Amino acid sequence: MSTTRTEIIMSSHVNGIRRLFGGQLMSWIDVVGAVEARRWAKCDVTTVTVDNLVFINPAYENDTVVLEARLTWTGHTSMEVRVDTYVEDLKTRYMKLINRAYLVYVAIKEDGSTVEVPKFVPSTFEEKAEWDAAVIRKSIRTGRK
Repeated sequence: MSTTRTEIIMSSHVNGIRRLFGGQLMSWIDVVGAVEARRWAKCDVTTVTVDNLVFINPAYENDTVVLEARLTWTGHTSMEVRVDTYVEDLKTRYMKLINRAYLVYVAIKEDGSTVEVPKFVPSTFEEKAEWDAAVIRKSIRTGRK
């Protein structure tokens, strides 16, 4: 399962040097990640942390940006979601990676209390590798508390 969002970078999305404003991208990332987490949990979620967000390449006004969110790990009430962001070439449709982010969401009931999420069982090599890396990221996050 994955969730995709596509945007065209407008003048209101760029900074003073006509590149995509990082805060705008972070907002899009959080929304698409939350949609993926909500779909998995089948309930509302709230963002706990943006664990890692790496700006690899810039994007410019009028670029087409594609964000792809994919679940990488589940705990008891929490989920990690990876969001990859690409600039899509209009002619070739080649997707150039510009950002990768890992976010953690917690599933919540209407009263705001946490709720158990369905267990994610990785089945492909890539899913297993992401799961293993997520376990390491979780231990690092836990160590920071």
